[in-house]
Amino acid sequence: MKSFYTWLLFIPIFLNCQTQPPTNIILIMADDQGWGDVGYNGHPYLKTPNLDAMAKNGAVFNRFYSAGSVCSPTRASVMTGRHPERMGICNANCGHIKAEEITLAELVKKKGYRTGHFGKWHLGTLTKDILDANRGGRKQNDIHYAPPSAHGFDVSFVTESKVPTWDPMITPPKSSGDVNGKLKEGQPFGTYYWTGPGARATENLEGDDSRVIMDRVIPFIENAVADQLPFLSIVWFHAPHLPVLTGEKYKSLYPGLSEDQQEYYGVISALDEQVGRLRNKLKDLGIADNTLVFYTSDNGPETKKVEREGKQFYGRTQGITKGLRGRKRSLHEGGIRVPGIVEWPAKIKARTVVDVPCFTSDYFPTIAKILEIDLEQYKRPFDGEDLQPYWSKQKQKREKPLAFLYNKQFALIDNHFKLYGDADGLEFYNLKKDQAEQIDISALHPDKFNSLQTIYQNWLTSVQNSNANGDY
Repeated sequence: MKSFYTWLLFIPIFLNCQTQPPTNIILIMADDQGWGDVGYNGHPYLKTPNLDAMAKNGAVFNRFYSAGSVCSPTRASVMTGRHPERMGICNANCGHIKAEEITLAELVKKKGYRTGHFGKWHLGTLTKDILDANRGGRKQNDIHYAPPSAHGFDVSFVTESKVPTWDPMITPPKSSGDVNGKLKEGQPFGTYYWTGPGARATENLEGDDSRVIMDRVIPFIENAVADQLPFLSIVWFHAPHLPVLTGEKYKSLYPGLSEDQQEYYGVISALDEQVGRLRNKLKDLGIADNTLVFYTSDNGPETKKVEREGKQFYGRTQGITKGLRGRKRSLHEGGIRVPGIVEWPAKIKARTVVDVPCFTSDYFPTIAKILEIDLEQYKRPFDGEDLQPYWSKQKQKREKPLAFLYNKQFALIDNHFKLYGDADGLEFYNLKKDQAEQIDISALHPDKFNSLQTIYQNWLTSVQNSNANGDY
């Protein structure tokens, strides 16, 4: 009888474990934000108090990478946990996410999640009916029609590609950068926000684009909470991608700096404000502790320059890499090492620092592990790993190297070692001692140099098989 009563004591604990609500998931991504473009990483001017607070309350990845060095490829890696070349997404505006791929939204819906996507889509076209953005509405591109609703998302508010960071539907001055010569200032930009097939948003599209996006994210979360449903919310801001411009409120944060700096820094501060707004809403709803929030960028800072008085300047592309080699479109560190933060108060200790290299392909297997979904059932290669052992400090070294492939460049990062190759040949670096990639050590470590080449070739063979539909 005594053992029976002892067992009764454990019933409340057992019931509590069984009724623990599923973890909410939010994936935030900036566009072209450099590794140094955050306050917590020692930027001399930039104010990002909300990202800094998020970093203090969670884990910061000192070596976080985008799986691509341009936008569409990285987004494909987030959505599938697989390298973008496996599904033919080779560049921005190249290919689309295929129906045979398993997306994060489709993955979590098996566990009863409500799913929403907000901001920049860039994984296919969103309309066959009217001219839109880079490819939408042009018959030769109908094959790339792939809206969020076809890939597991219940709710969406998305553009195919870039829009201005202020008044996103209106063509800005050419000084803001990357404005098509055929467009006229003050006229429609030619890219629309879509809420579903054939449905364009027409209201609340003025002012700061990051705020316009967050105005749709917050009601989605509120509705999911009201309906007692766990949710996946993917928030892909356009900021600070060109065209870059902001309002006086945000420019005034940076008195004494150049106009280009005020615009660029102001755009990021406006984005940061919306991150703070989101975090406060999670607290107000009482779900902050049980919500997993990731933050990163899709690649390093933009490289495009403008000419003024016969001289070349970066113009509005004021992003920095803090001395890392390369920028956007490069597989050197400056093109792919990006801000990386994760906040999950219930599971991650405040002020955690992760020094192990991790990347955007890791999101998918991490979420699958948290939700107890066995990826072996899908019988296809995934390029990422579960991040939990790294932020919990159970593991101090990466098991699977990070592999990259883009535009006649490739790279393989195996903890501190990095193999880089392009048309000029191969280079080999120790990133622990030389994160600026200045000293080729291939002659000093021939065995490691050769072994990483073999690992890369085996990985490339796997990618080529996937690209030929070998996984489906």
